[in-house]
Amino acid sequence: MKNNLLNILELIKLGEKIKSEMRHSWLSNGRQESVAEHTWRVSLMEMLIEPYLTQKVNSAKLLKMIIIHDLVEAEAGDIPAFDTMNDRIAKEQKAINERKSIERIRDMLGNALGNELYTLWYEFEEKATYEAKVANALDKLEAQIQHNEADLSTWLDIEHKMSFMMDKHVGFDQTLQLFKDIIEDEAEVKLKEAGIDTEKMKGTASPLFT
Repeated sequence: MKNNLLNILELIKLGEKIKSEMRHSWLSNGRQESVAEHTWRVSLMEMLIEPYLTQKVNSAKLLKMIIIHDLVEAEAGDIPAFDTMNDRIAKEQKAINERKSIERIRDMLGNALGNELYTLWYEFEEKATYEAKVANALDKLEAQIQHNEADLSTWLDIEHKMSFMMDKHVGFDQTLQLFKDIIEDEAEVKLKEAGIDTEKMKGTASPLFT
């Protein structure tokens, strides 16, 4: 028992690193967002959205999946989607680094709990189950919500177009599709107020955003 608890403490200490791992997102007060803050709000979104999903989910499993997914970034770092969208080599290297990290997390615990976290991480990545699809959708939607809350000066040009590239992540669930539309509308208002032509962007949105 003591050895198991020591291993858990080691993993908790690894988790501290995502408090200082920064994402390419800024808060409404101008401070850069950490991975831990993103993960926390995705978890909050799961709690709030779950009653309205079109299918019943295993809440504990879904929350575990959300919490474990970005823990690999404690070692692999956070790589923005736009850095891998059209770069096959960068995308493959990101996958390799994250696989190594989740394997280390599994081996750090060295028991059934380690294997559970490892399995949940891969389930999220494969996006084959309903829970994994929901987790992925919420992950993408939270990122856009945060962009909407940040000053437009923090956005890159590619992120203007990416505001209209979330359909592929939510099409499996009517509630998430509607929620996406609300979030997308907020982004469109923000961009239009800055004099940016959103109609042209929506017509050229690429399906490569994953």
